[in-house]
Parts: sequence; C-alpha cells; structure tokens
Amino acid sequence: MLRYLWLSFAVILADQGVKLWLSHIWRVGQGIVVIPGLLNFRLVHNTGAAFSFLAGAGGWQRWLLIGIALLVVVVIVAILRRLKPGSTWTAIALALILGGAVGNLIDRIRLGYVVDFIGAHWGSLYWPYFNIADSAISIGAVILVLDAFRRH
Repeated sequence: MLRYLWLSFAVILADQGVKLWLSHIWRVGQGIVVIPGLLNFRLVHNTGAAFSFLAGAGGWQRWLLIGIALLVVVVIVAILRRLKPGSTWTAIALALILGGAVGNLIDRIRLGYVVDFIGAHWGSLYWPYFNIADSAISIGAVILVLDAFRRH
C-alpha cells in the first residue's frame, strides 16, 4: 500500500509551499481576515506541540518532538508496507498523517518551531492556530476512526 505515498508528498509540498510563501510575505503576527468572525490567516511560530503544548518549556521540547515525529514516520511506513490489498481507507488515512507529520517535522528541524497560519474562531471562541500539515493529520485520524467503525 506504499502506492499512497503520493498523497503524503502532496501534503508535504502544499504545507511547505504555503508556509514558505507566507513566511516571505508576512512577519510574525501579520495576516488577513478571510471570513469575519470565523476564519483568518496570521503567521504564528509554535515551538510546542499541538495546541502549543510545551511551547514555553525552554527548548528541550524541540528534540523530544523531533524524536516522536521520527518514530511516528517509521511506524506509519512499516504499517503501510504491511497493509493488505483492500485497506484503501486505512492507507489513505495513514498517508495523510504521514504527510502532516513530515511537514511539521521539516519545520521543527529546519527552524526550531512549526509555522502555523490558519485561525478558526466563532465570535470570541478561538481554536489554536494550525496549518495544512495539522489539517492532514486531523483528517487522517478521522478517516481511521470512521474506517474502524465501518469495518466493525
């Protein structure tokens, strides 16, 4: 099921391309309102994990998160190699998660932080900033859960 790795590469290219472009046109904190009261883009640097967890930990978290991401990449590739034909949705989900993990891993290794830029909110309720890689990971996780329910 390694034939689905094209999806991982597409996620990585889209994620890194948009991050690079936005990092060239904006400084940290700059952005635009896309849909008032709902969606905005703003350049944010996240030194932590999801939801900025460990962001203020002093620097050691970078190496921990790089190690975890590398382990995730190895495990996902191993699982993809062992999937049986017909496990299409599982392969798609894992390819999305793999692409997202690598997209954020590249940032963390190259920059020491992850570039986030998508801000979703409902009035005064704000979701933490995220990026294309985070979206791919989330969509892949939802597909895995739905596929597990479908099979059982």
